[in-house]
Amino acid sequence: MFCARCGSPLQPNSQACSQCGRRIGDPVSAVAQSRLDRHLHTLGILWIVIGGLFMIPAIILLFLGPVIGAAISGHHPFGPVLGPLLLWIAEGTLVILAAGGVCVGLGLMQRRPWARAAALILGILAIFHPPFGTALGVYTLWVLLADERGDEYRYLTRSA
Repeated sequence: MFCARCGSPLQPNSQACSQCGRRIGDPVSAVAQSRLDRHLHTLGILWIVIGGLFMIPAIILLFLGPVIGAAISGHHPFGPVLGPLLLWIAEGTLVILAAGGVCVGLGLMQRRPWARAAALILGILAIFHPPFGTALGVYTLWVLLADERGDEYRYLTRSA
């Protein structure tokens, strides 16, 4: 027999799991889920969606970049050098943010050990991008900081 919470093997006559401490045969804990367990999948989907939304302006800059660069280069003496460079930096930043959001979302949905730390970092950074980034950042912190020291997330990664 295995623990429904962390997946570790149970002793035949044990009252609780030796790894996570969940009581065996407790009907309340079998039905009740933690905040982390209930919201982790939703949080992963939201990070993937935000990553996809960051990809839209990156693709637009990819196709309109030469047109914008030509317009900038004609009006300023440093335009031929600075225009394409600034567009390349903006596009690269958007692609990195998009890839980071998608990777963190997939990592959370698959309960990867590294995804919690990466999502917390991106969540803190997202707070400064209102309105959707702020909402996602607060939601990320609310879900992932529910358990102290990340113990519950580590148990969920073992059972996945």
